[in-house]
Amino acid sequence: MLNSIFAMFSYSFLIRAVIVGILVSLCASLLGVSLVLKRFSMIGDGLSHVGFGALAIAGALNLAPLAVAIPVVIIATFFLLKLKETNKDGDSMVAIISTSSLAIGITVVSFSTGMTTDINNYMFGSILSLSKGDVFLSIPLTIAVIVLFILFYNRIFSITFDERFAKATGQNVEILNTLIAVLTAVTIVLGMRLMGALLISALIIFPALTSMKLFKSFLSVTISSAVVSVLSMLVGMILSYNFNTPAGAGIVLVNLTIYIIFGIIRFFNA
Repeated sequence: MLNSIFAMFSYSFLIRAVIVGILVSLCASLLGVSLVLKRFSMIGDGLSHVGFGALAIAGALNLAPLAVAIPVVIIATFFLLKLKETNKDGDSMVAIISTSSLAIGITVVSFSTGMTTDINNYMFGSILSLSKGDVFLSIPLTIAVIVLFILFYNRIFSITFDERFAKATGQNVEILNTLIAVLTAVTIVLGMRLMGALLISALIIFPALTSMKLFKSFLSVTISSAVVSVLSMLVGMILSYNFNTPAGAGIVLVNLTIYIIFGIIRFFNA
């Protein structure tokens, strides 16, 4: 096993995939705790579908994929947040927007030539699609997320559990929610290259829900979520390399396994 791991890191594209995977999974897990507790977790799924549509259009127009997808997804983030706040059918609207974006992307691909491989990479993920640019984008993103949690931990805790109280104490809830959502949007677009649009939301949802099985405090859930997410990413990548399976699917299955293990431990400790 050790020999295969060392062999794995002899390939530059795998090194890039591991670096981006660890950084993106760390960001997704930290942001995911707040999103899951606020019942905003499915926004991640909606944004990934919007991102896929944007990437498909960028590919058809021969534009830089990330340069198009990141601003489009950020704009969609503002729109989806506003829907969640002002529309009682917000969840349904998120579903409509996400499925419509996915349909637009698939339709654009069907009318374009030579795009099938690239779009399949965005749909299902591919470690071969990751570039040095993804690594360079992932590093400042991770720093921003970690700094956000360290500097604004008490405020994030407050808006996660009681926005009305946070507003009453003079906190700018809208700015904090927007900041978290924007960082989530960028994380999703970067993670789509590895996980695919259909699986990226698992990085946001699984670690948080898994950690909540055993831990109760916000801090312990956040730390556990980060550890579970990074561990799942590493194990999933190693298994993918050794058994020649899709990396995204492998990472999600490892997350599922840990979720079941935590559930069993909780059952016997109840």
